Amino acid sequence: MNRWQTKTLEFVCVFIKDGTHQTPTYSEDGYIFLSSKNVTTGVIDWDNVKYIPDELHEKLYKALSPTIDDILLAKNGTTGVAAIVDRNIIFDVYVSLAVLRPKKDIIYPRYLLWAVNSPQTKIQFNQSLKGIGVPNLHLSSISKTFIPVPPIEIQYKIVSILDKLQSIITHRKQQLEKLDELVKARFVEMFGDIKLNSKNFDTIQLDKIANVGSSRRVFVEELQESGIPFYRGTEIGALAEGENIVPELFITKEHYEVLKKATGVPDIGDLLMPSICSDGRIWLVNTKQPFYFKDGRVLWIHPISENIDSVYLLYFLKQKIEVDYNNIASGTTFAELKIFALKGLKIFMPSIDLQNQFADFVKKINKSKFLNENVTRLLRRVKLYDQF
Repeated sequence: MNRWQTKTLEFVCVFIKDGTHQTPTYSEDGYIFLSSKNVTTGVIDWDNVKYIPDELHEKLYKALSPTIDDILLAKNGTTGVAAIVDRNIIFDVYVSLAVLRPKKDIIYPRYLLWAVNSPQTKIQFNQSLKGIGVPNLHLSSISKTFIPVPPIEIQYKIVSILDKLQSIITHRKQQLEKLDELVKARFVEMFGDIKLNSKNFDTIQLDKIANVGSSRRVFVEELQESGIPFYRGTEIGALAEGENIVPELFITKEHYEVLKKATGVPDIGDLLMPSICSDGRIWLVNTKQPFYFKDGRVLWIHPISENIDSVYLLYFLKQKIEVDYNNIASGTTFAELKIFALKGLKIFMPSIDLQNQFADFVKKINKSKFLNENVTRLLRRVKLYDQF
């Protein structure tokens, strides 16, 4: 941000007045009505919109309607995420969105979009959050947020670079998704329908082939600012998605050694999953680096049978959880996986040779994913750090 002169958002934008706090009355048709739920990074979700009747638009929202090239910024929910209005239609917004109208003689709208969604701006937004229960951004804070503002011709060049990089990244993501689908299809081809056991494999309870449990409790006062990483469900879910994470919590090496002696620690080939895991985010541990994890909120499966392959078990559980989560999970407030439910899961037991064939296929796919993911990470670094 030091390369260019910085300006506040109120200098480069006109802020359209907040939408009403009144809960709208929805209708089956009428005027499109957007909230922060419809805003993802850079893009408006036009497929899942609600509608308000014509008379409500005339009474409450008519003066607030955004227009093409306006920026919609989420003040809560997906806080700090911005998208650009990319179509010339009349619609209205709820108070959860701020509407930024670019002063086009000063700032190119798509440049403003990239600048608002940049990591540097996100840091400023996070520092401005207010509220105890549901943190939110206020217009007064948003308006005082600084962004770099190069000459308009430089803005066009930056946007051209970033848009091309984003297109490549999007293509890479689509390739990764196709590889994931290929693994799922291969699993069904080899092992049949996960609910019906259409290939009539013998089954066995999970607790007969693996230790199923969690960790010993680590109390808040025992957490440190450095030391051995301590993972919660959020971090485990991110690791399951192949993300590089920066640990936030730690325990001392001495405490780790005590816990290791008492309960053991996960090893390569073990499975860890958040207890709330409807999308099958299960991490196949792939590191010897020491870490520990939160009891209850992270579940630990340690295969102990020579007749079960960890990769096969990983994908069996992913498939099973994705298609049958509501019958496996329980809880009055939210559906959560419990140790006793996992222990009782019936696992298909094809021959170990067939499991190994599937595992070899997954390893080949993962090599392709690894190359794709590394290129994508490199592109993200270029996109996020070289331009601003």
